[in-house]
Amino acid sequence: MANFYTDNPDLKHHLTHPMMQKIVELKERNFTDAQKFDYAPINFEDAMDNYDKVLEIVGDLCGNTIAENAEGVDHEGPKVENGRVTYASGTQENLEACRKAGLMGMSMPRRLGGLNFPITPYIMAADIVSRADTGFENLWGLQDCAETLYEFGNEEQKQKYIPRVCAGETMSMDLTEPDAGSDLQAVMLKATKKEDGTWVLNGVKRFITNGDSDIHLVLARSEEGTTDGRGLSMFIYDKRNGGVNVRRIENKMGIKGSPTCELTYKNAPAELCGDTRMGLIKYVMALMNGARLGIAAQSVGVSEIAYREALQYARERKQFGKAIIEFPAVSEMLSVMKAKLDASRSLLYETARYVDLYKVLEDIAKERPLTPEERKECKQYKKLADALTPMAKGLSSEYCNQNAYDCIQIHGGSGFMKDYACERVYRDARITSIYEGTTQLQVVAAIRHVTTGTYMTLIDGYDATEVKAELQPLKEKLQAMTAKYKAAVESVTSVNNQEYTDFMARRLVEMAGNIVMGYLLLLDAQRNESFERTAGVYNKMADAEVAKHADFIAAFKPEQLSLYKV
Repeated sequence: MANFYTDNPDLKHHLTHPMMQKIVELKERNFTDAQKFDYAPINFEDAMDNYDKVLEIVGDLCGNTIAENAEGVDHEGPKVENGRVTYASGTQENLEACRKAGLMGMSMPRRLGGLNFPITPYIMAADIVSRADTGFENLWGLQDCAETLYEFGNEEQKQKYIPRVCAGETMSMDLTEPDAGSDLQAVMLKATKKEDGTWVLNGVKRFITNGDSDIHLVLARSEEGTTDGRGLSMFIYDKRNGGVNVRRIENKMGIKGSPTCELTYKNAPAELCGDTRMGLIKYVMALMNGARLGIAAQSVGVSEIAYREALQYARERKQFGKAIIEFPAVSEMLSVMKAKLDASRSLLYETARYVDLYKVLEDIAKERPLTPEERKECKQYKKLADALTPMAKGLSSEYCNQNAYDCIQIHGGSGFMKDYACERVYRDARITSIYEGTTQLQVVAAIRHVTTGTYMTLIDGYDATEVKAELQPLKEKLQAMTAKYKAAVESVTSVNNQEYTDFMARRLVEMAGNIVMGYLLLLDAQRNESFERTAGVYNKMADAEVAKHADFIAAFKPEQLSLYKV
């Protein structure tokens, strides 16, 4: 029987990263839950064993149920009738299996019915689920909306809603509208406060993933006469109360099992979450950061299945008397696919660890004052998480699209047919670089960490780590790339022209990403020799990419910007 966790030793490698001990001890408050819950871990080793066992359950469920249902779900898809969504039969089976296995609300505290998982092993589960069925990860993964509810809801709301999520009810985040896509400041869904102090919502939302969910987090305009983000608040809508109907399900290219809905709100009762006016400025930003980390995990899962499908086909398909994997052109493609997969996964889990550290310290701060050292650490970890999240989402989604493309190419004409999974994987991959902020928007979020030196500080920290002699040439090559990156940053920022900086932003962010992922793979190889080959392949690829961008920037003159204006 297939198990998508145990058949991939790279996952265990990342789960056992040295930073996990600090994360787990903070998350478990030095294991005090063991006095209240008989299933809570008593020490670090016990906690890690627990994560390992739960991930094995996830892997088994994904390998033998969710992956088996993926093709049927893709063909059947969800339906809408009388304003309600019916999932494909395979999706219903998947959700029920996840509920029975207790895999909902994984990161929520035990007192609210969750497993109290850190973000890192939870994101690992998302990686595994995405490999099984990219569209189903959208439904299962929306449980992380509960994280926002936990951070910003009051205690009554936490007690009311989070146990329901942990028991298996689904969530959605209702943000976009027909005239407000990436520009969420333009949201106009109206929130009206009644005389009795309760709120009702009226308007339309569009492109809402899992839009007929049980519990919705809704961005709405609560302040009369406003037109920007300062007039927006966050609300909780409970499907049990009625007032929201599904007008239609979008007919999409891929992730067909995940219903993307247009919703109509007609005097829908809702509860204010947190404070008014903070909906976009604070709460949605937190929500989107979590969602972007989830899409990075989804992208890695897609890269994984694309690589495995291509590898299997290349081993089995014979041409001119030998398997096509023996042809250098095909072998090179597979090696690069694996390097992109490993690099994006290393970046994903590095990001998840920093998210874990700052979030758990912020949570502890609600229980007691942080020490000066803890406050300093929290600020540092948050800065690194904010820097790495757009990089991980942007570059991992681009790599997964490239891997899906190459998977089709290795299959040749067969890959264009629906007889092979790669055709579905290719369609599913395309959305990852679009939703929850396009790659271009991730660059906008990341460029300030280029200009303020966040990435350079991170790279310097990696470079300070000693590596064994056989890895020293890779490190020296990364040092040479870093010198080119520094020169490129200085060249662009010295012009002091925002339009010019924006034009070069993608190149600078990609250079930083290539170097960061190169160092992460180098450190993976230092800890685990199985990464040495892929670190070498990625090093060569990154070197060429960094040189390409460096040469372009060095040869470009700001007055040439007019050439690129259409």
